Amino acid sequence: MPQSSAQDLADVLPDGVVVADADGRVTLVSTVAARMLGRVGSDDVGRPLAEVLRLQDQDAQAWTACNTPYAGLRTRTGVPEQPWLTPGGVEVLVTAALHRAERLGPVTQVVVTIRWGHGRARLDRERSDLVATVAHELRSPLTGVKGFVQALLNRWDKLNDEQKKLMLETVAADSDRLSRLIAELLDVARIDTGRLQLYPRPSDGGVLVERVVESVRAATAREIDLAVAGALPDVMVDPDKFTQVVTNLVENAVRHGDGLVTVLAEPEPHPDAPDGLRVTVSDQGEGIKPELRRRVFTKFWTGGVSGGSGLGLYIVNGLVRAHGGVVSIDDAPGGGAVLSVTWPGVPEELVV
Repeated sequence: MPQSSAQDLADVLPDGVVVADADGRVTLVSTVAARMLGRVGSDDVGRPLAEVLRLQDQDAQAWTACNTPYAGLRTRTGVPEQPWLTPGGVEVLVTAALHRAERLGPVTQVVVTIRWGHGRARLDRERSDLVATVAHELRSPLTGVKGFVQALLNRWDKLNDEQKKLMLETVAADSDRLSRLIAELLDVARIDTGRLQLYPRPSDGGVLVERVVESVRAATAREIDLAVAGALPDVMVDPDKFTQVVTNLVENAVRHGDGLVTVLAEPEPHPDAPDGLRVTVSDQGEGIKPELRRRVFTKFWTGGVSGGSGLGLYIVNGLVRAHGGVVSIDDAPGGGAVLSVTWPGVPEELVV
């Protein structure tokens, strides 16, 4: 599209648009964006993106420095919507698309859209829901910890060693539950703000999956079967986040499913990229109804009678998408839920 036509089209859009090329130089600034950024009358074409897109967060950090649109994973295709402040201190919501001339190649164009923060009311409602959920989830383990600690303090001399050990084990279990919830909340905050930090490197996905299965087996009486189909390729992942995702899926099947839990690891061929890895976790329970599947990966969704914070699968989806992977839900032929996660393979230039 000719530059004049692109400019005319951008100028009639309700949101502001800023476009930069492969060198990080601005090629287009719409009229709305110029007004939002206080750049009216400025000749910004050819200037560095960081100089034109003068947006900061509450800690005075710049949008370009925090989101590094030209760096990061080669599978990254965009920056999720985030609240930022204009030079005039007005809140705006910013998102960006990262375009590549070839798959897994360098970023050749960055398109940033800016809109006024009228969606703040929605964010405030989500925060209120989060506070309510946190209060509910924290109340039970905190009550248990406080009760047992108080009993130990008041009746220490009257309790035998077995009773003390039982109380301390309960306190430890409730403390672990609190730690997990806090970790989940931190992950949710990072996913929502687009500031999730990943440290991907070539990893043996098969070994990581095996470790997860062995760990969950040790903590449950449910039968868990691990199957490996063929030689598994290495994957380009953050090993800690990979382990967190697979652990969440297996524990979710144990907690909310029924019968045998099966974990299948198999290569995932791709015509235009290195082969990846598919991890499938299935159970023999009631499954997830088709009309509910779109809600499974939203915050606070819970199913079954086991309860929970409703954040586990939301985090799974966020972590997998941050890696450039995909999560899907299906039904097992004999009944039960089937959740599959695909992970990207190692780019050829990083293969030793």
